[in-house]
Amino acid sequence: YIGCYEDNTRRRTLRGMSFFDYKKMTVFRCQDNCAERGYLYAGLEFGAECYCGHKIQASNASESECNMECKGERSNTCGGINRLSIYRLELAQESARRYGSAIFRGCFRQPENVSIALPASQLMLNMSVDKCVDFCTEKEFPLAALAGTTCRCGFPSTLFPLHEREDEQLCAHKCAAEEFESCGSAEFLLVYQTQVQDNRCMDRRFLPSRAKQLVALASFPGAGNTWARHLIELATGFYTGSYYFDGSLYNKGFKGERDHWRSGRTICIKTHESGQKEIESFDSAILLIRNPYKALMAEFNRKYGGHIGFAAHAHWKGKEWPEFVANYAPWWATHTLDWLRYGKKVLVVHFEDLKQDLFVQLQRMVALLGVPACEDRLLCVEGQKDGNFKRSGLRKLEYDPYTPEMRKVISGYIRTVDAALKLRNLSGVPEDYFPR
Repeated sequence: YIGCYEDNTRRRTLRGMSFFDYKKMTVFRCQDNCAERGYLYAGLEFGAECYCGHKIQASNASESECNMECKGERSNTCGGINRLSIYRLELAQESARRYGSAIFRGCFRQPENVSIALPASQLMLNMSVDKCVDFCTEKEFPLAALAGTTCRCGFPSTLFPLHEREDEQLCAHKCAAEEFESCGSAEFLLVYQTQVQDNRCMDRRFLPSRAKQLVALASFPGAGNTWARHLIELATGFYTGSYYFDGSLYNKGFKGERDHWRSGRTICIKTHESGQKEIESFDSAILLIRNPYKALMAEFNRKYGGHIGFAAHAHWKGKEWPEFVANYAPWWATHTLDWLRYGKKVLVVHFEDLKQDLFVQLQRMVALLGVPACEDRLLCVEGQKDGNFKRSGLRKLEYDPYTPEMRKVISGYIRTVDAALKLRNLSGVPEDYFPR
């Protein structure tokens, strides 16, 4: 903890990412989210607001002015009115530390129509990563591209899709103003994503006329259904619905959550159901499958810690975890087997492939939904892919919760699902499902 600082709504003290939670904000959650994204500082304000940044751009305030309890833990202070409680973070990666609020996207060959692909530019004889990122942020562009002594700004687009990375050595030309930073060259651009939100895919609405088909977004719990909904909504511009009603998801912006699943106003319907009758009530389905070891742990965390929280140590070590595995592991297999058996027109998407190759997998999903895929929108999604629904990866368990007996049973289920997929001429499960 380094102290209480002034803040100003017009010019923020910490100018990186921010997020708010007026019910459950904690110091740890704010630190965790900022650290995972490579920021040096995390600041809490008004009991519920979290700001991240690389530089503190304000003066100290009196400690007594940081006087509001955190909404999620009364024992801690989370700033005050226009006051930030700021923490300096320990970061795992040196590279993340150096570039602060910008996300490194890679080294890319200069696009052919560079002045159209990256429309704003400025000559900077004393170039540095910070200067170029600040310039593009002020111009309100989500991409900053360093080209030697020229800084260029733009959006990911069909002219510059950021899909073919080059060897980073081709961009390793030192910056004029920073000897430890690379600034790219006229031919090879070093690209960073700024904190400016790409708004080309943020608008969402209900379908203008009733859907002709009911499409399921089916998955076992913990397989990334909420994340897939976020991606589909950004990619198509339409709300997704749900077989259930979850108030916390509605409050996070899933406006289709309140509609009856048969309303026909949403582009697809989230469901974890796996009975024949329920499956046959849909006209087609996207079936999301995830490594059972990861899915079971994610669902256990959700069950005992909420959508982005964690189960307590006592739950993992107590009787809850073995009981959960005994009940849920067989369901992981029967869920996929039932959808393959009873589902009409089923598109199988592996969660791991979606993470690895978002653009291609999302194109497949949008095609099944029958919406024309706007390429700029899909490229915009790649930059906004996490949303607010990612459980931070930093709080990993320090031990393997699976016993050898559990692993033996789960391996059998994986083999059964793998065989069922291959029987339908689909690629089997990804290799990492099988424990080495």
